[in-house]
Amino acid sequence: MSIKVLIVMPCYNEESALPLLLNELCALALPEKYALTLLVINDCSKDNTVAVARKHQVKLLDLVNNLGIGGAVQSGLKYAKENDFDVAIQLDGDGQHPPAEIIKLLQGHEDGTDVVIGSRFLSKEGFQSSFMRRMGIRYFYRLNQVLTGNNIYDSTSGFRLLGKKAIDIAAAYYPDDYPEPESLIIFSKAGLKIKEVPVLMSHRLGGTSSISNSSSIYYCIKVTISMLFSFIRKPQ
Repeated sequence: MSIKVLIVMPCYNEESALPLLLNELCALALPEKYALTLLVINDCSKDNTVAVARKHQVKLLDLVNNLGIGGAVQSGLKYAKENDFDVAIQLDGDGQHPPAEIIKLLQGHEDGTDVVIGSRFLSKEGFQSSFMRRMGIRYFYRLNQVLTGNNIYDSTSGFRLLGKKAIDIAAAYYPDDYPEPESLIIFSKAGLKIKEVPVLMSHRLGGTSSISNSSSIYYCIKVTISMLFSFIRKPQ
């Protein structure tokens, strides 16, 4: 029986990056045991993201309200649960996560690990982000270590695999504003096994980051508060 894999791609104004990304995903050759489905979640884009997606062999969730990254990803994870997927892989629509690296996440899941994080910092190859962003990520590594005991170096990575247990948890509740670092707290509290695997990442092919160097300190403060609330929050 095939292992059903859903690629969850949250998109907001990604018409420039999406064609190349979807072409690479459609051409991706994985071992025969994996059955791959591509899901584009259009988070109320104001460009031609939907038109681009419809030119490819993908499933499309066209959201009627802008939900932000957390809500868009959770929509995809709800779809994964409702359609009984074994694995969901979040892959951003801006082209930063090369499809060829998906196999590394799948290999990391073969031992039953519930959450596999694609980390750009384990091998220190490929795009490493700006200096200020790296300092912030190093800070979140320490904070996550204190709160959960886990050593996750790239806790803000949006390139990640969720197994069935993690899909069930995230489909029921997933953080809105800062889902990547916050969700690691939630998964850890639920006793899920989490690990990182080294991957190569690229510069974004389109769009702009919502986090500038000037707002990095403010971002760190807000994410810290959110992680602390997730830590003390009672399970659903």
